[in-house]
Amino acid sequence: MPDRLTPTQQRLLDYLRHKIATDGRAPSLREAAADIQVSHAAVARTLRMLESKGLVKREGRYGRTVYLLNRAREKAALQRARDVPIVGRITAGLPMYAQGQWDGSVTVDAEVFRGENLFALRVKGDSMRGAGILDADLVICEPRQYARNGEIVVALLGGEEATVKRFFLRAGHIELRPENPAYAPLRYGLGEVLIQGKVIGLLRAPL
Repeated sequence: MPDRLTPTQQRLLDYLRHKIATDGRAPSLREAAADIQVSHAAVARTLRMLESKGLVKREGRYGRTVYLLNRAREKAALQRARDVPIVGRITAGLPMYAQGQWDGSVTVDAEVFRGENLFALRVKGDSMRGAGILDADLVICEPRQYARNGEIVVALLGGEEATVKRFFLRAGHIELRPENPAYAPLRYGLGEVLIQGKVIGLLRAPL
């Protein structure tokens, strides 16, 4: 059980929670000192005590970024959000034209969806139903230009059309396999398919 907080420690912790919830970022030590009217040194000292008790974590000894920790000493959900751009629409059935422009963004848990330059695509159709990917779902993808057999990928066909399918490299061709018996596997020459990304998760569309 963590040590009881002193009034000064509780005051700084409450202040950090409020600022992060309001501004979406942790304040600098100088900003915190001015807001709660104590010295810069007092803020630094109190922050070190909160860190020793497993309530906050700083990036590096003198790092400005402060993370609130939950009981498991992981980043609190408040600071785990990240925005992922939604890139047009993509078809899980009959491929649609791949649009380059963004269609808004979606907020995801950064501890669950890691990696650089993630993007989201909205699925239309039910050809991947067996993999749990339904019409109007958002699939979260990491950029990739290669695929391993069995992976669910975003594939660009003929440089124009995009689709989500399970990838298989066969002798002399590529098979893009749906997860719905109502749809036949798609077969393409090796130069006809460009892998755009790997599906790493999804967000279910509201009913």
